[in-house]
Amino acid sequence: MAVANNWENSARGRLIKKDELPIDKNMARGNKLMAASIKKNTANNSLPAEVTELLKSLPELNYEKWISRSLLSITKMASTEVESLDWKIVSSCLYDLERAFAMFYPYRHVRKITIFGSARTPANTPEYNLAKDFAKLITKQGFMVITGAGGGIMKAANEGAGRENSFGLNIQLPFEAKSNPFIEGDRKLINFKYFFTRKLFFLKESDALVLFPGGFGTLDEAFESLTLTQTGKYGPAPLVLIDKPGGDYWHDWNAFIEKQLLHRGLISPEDASLYTITDNLEVACEAIANFYRVYHSSRYVKNQFVIRLKLELSDDNVAQLNEDFSDILVKGKIEKSQALPQEIGDETDHLPRLVFSYNQRDAGRLYQMIATINQIGAAAPESAHPQEK
Repeated sequence: MAVANNWENSARGRLIKKDELPIDKNMARGNKLMAASIKKNTANNSLPAEVTELLKSLPELNYEKWISRSLLSITKMASTEVESLDWKIVSSCLYDLERAFAMFYPYRHVRKITIFGSARTPANTPEYNLAKDFAKLITKQGFMVITGAGGGIMKAANEGAGRENSFGLNIQLPFEAKSNPFIEGDRKLINFKYFFTRKLFFLKESDALVLFPGGFGTLDEAFESLTLTQTGKYGPAPLVLIDKPGGDYWHDWNAFIEKQLLHRGLISPEDASLYTITDNLEVACEAIANFYRVYHSSRYVKNQFVIRLKLELSDDNVAQLNEDFSDILVKGKIEKSQALPQEIGDETDHLPRLVFSYNQRDAGRLYQMIATINQIGAAAPESAHPQEK
């Protein structure tokens, strides 16, 4: 009987796939030697010679430290007993990451806003039209929009922003997985295998988060965003919760937060500064624009928190910040600075800085401090373009 090309008859008379056939003895011996080499090197936290040679052959290897660390992690996995499913997860995760990094890279200097909301919101509802109008307004200010590429609020946002100003991060699901017509077929659309890689890019690439009413998914995104903001794993960045005029969706949500979390002492009163609730699109747009009037971005350099600014504050301004926000300092004081040695070569190394030992606990107070900084310099000409990254 004829056998399909990818199958063979085994010695025991059963059909087996070619990739299940016994490996040649020399090949098996070579694999064992390679595995032994990998195991030996990874035990010492060093890359096998073969991988090191590969790295040397790559042109313009700007980030060798991080590439080496990534390859070391993979070779460590290869030297241990890891199941097929684990490798599939690693492979699919890397595939998601590689495509998303490549897609967003050309737009890295443009501020973007992620818009969350229900996939089930009909097009004839106030919420749908509000999301469409918000996306239209915010893109006119120079921002781009990121959505989950689905229907409802996501469709409204892509429609309002227009294809040229839209990104779509779709998820492979047995339902609600088809991309909406306003992003379908665009080069700025990706279909993700995993929710966690998709969520990573919703946050990593966004300079603000806007949420409209939605179901379990939207509430999950709201609470996860707040958790990451409160713990310093995302932001600082504005988070705006928008409802239809006179709507109570987010006010009822906030009432639950106050009754069950704040009154029990599970969050701080200042945590309310992490988000803005409004039913006015002008207020929503201003909340985002005002956040970047003077504040540009921030990072950690060792144990120092560095805030990059669009303009230098006066000595009197900094003295006032020290008086008003000394409670968020571990030690020392808030000081003016230029780029630290570790930041030289960074695209923002020309910007003035504030440097201090932040306690990494009082996120609400940090947001209040950023609001104060933006108020101080709001009238300066350097603050006229908040969309510039």
